Amino acid sequence: MSGHSKWATTKHKKAAIDAKRGKLFAKLIKNIEIAAKMGGPDPSGNPTLYDAIQKAKKQSVPNKNIDSAVKRGGGLEGGGVDYETIMYEVYGPQGVALLVECLTDNRNRAAMEVRTAVTRNGGTMADPGSVSRLFNRKGVVVVPKTQEDKEVSEDDVLEATLDAGAEEVKDLGDTFEVQSEASDVVAVRTALQDAGIDYDSAEVQFVATLDIPVADPEAAGKVFRLVDAVDDLDDVQNVFVNADIADEVLEALEALDA
Repeated sequence: MSGHSKWATTKHKKAAIDAKRGKLFAKLIKNIEIAAKMGGPDPSGNPTLYDAIQKAKKQSVPNKNIDSAVKRGGGLEGGGVDYETIMYEVYGPQGVALLVECLTDNRNRAAMEVRTAVTRNGGTMADPGSVSRLFNRKGVVVVPKTQEDKEVSEDDVLEATLDAGAEEVKDLGDTFEVQSEASDVVAVRTALQDAGIDYDSAEVQFVATLDIPVADPEAAGKVFRLVDAVDDLDDVQNVFVNADIADEVLEALEALDA
């Protein structure tokens, strides 16, 4: 299993924990506000907003919170905030590379908090371009294998999405991840819907072009601590990592933490 697939699986599990403590809700609401601001408050004509709303609903964000975020972002209700997207580049333990995507209303605060979290957890800030060149922007659609009325196979997903631009389907255990060019993510998502296949999320992400193997459980633990410290910051929306951590290393790490 590739590093991105393993990392995606880990992130999916972490997202469930984040949702319980409300951390994820704030990030999802920000995404909705920005999407509504950039493309208008009508999801039928703004596919980015449509997908942001669907992702929020999948995580059980209350409809009233979603509606308010759409109105604020679309200028239909007061209280909106001007956010800007900033990308920070980081090197972690074992030469692992991280792209840290922030959505913030205070650039100085975001920079200070990211730098502090990185340096306190064994990472170093990298020069612009040194890490981003190791990632490509890709459309990523996550499809659950078990759906309300059926089990979905890899062949089902491939058949539905191949003509829409799907480049690769990865098995993440409980889900499939469909990768495409960033510009094809809406077409892939729509193709799945037309085939009667539900999806968990559809968005543009940064996918590593070269995975860095981390074979030592102690080193893997350091990578996770760095990622968690950065990801827990309020201004951080996403952390993309090129770590390749095998199942047996994760199992050994869990044994150490037990």
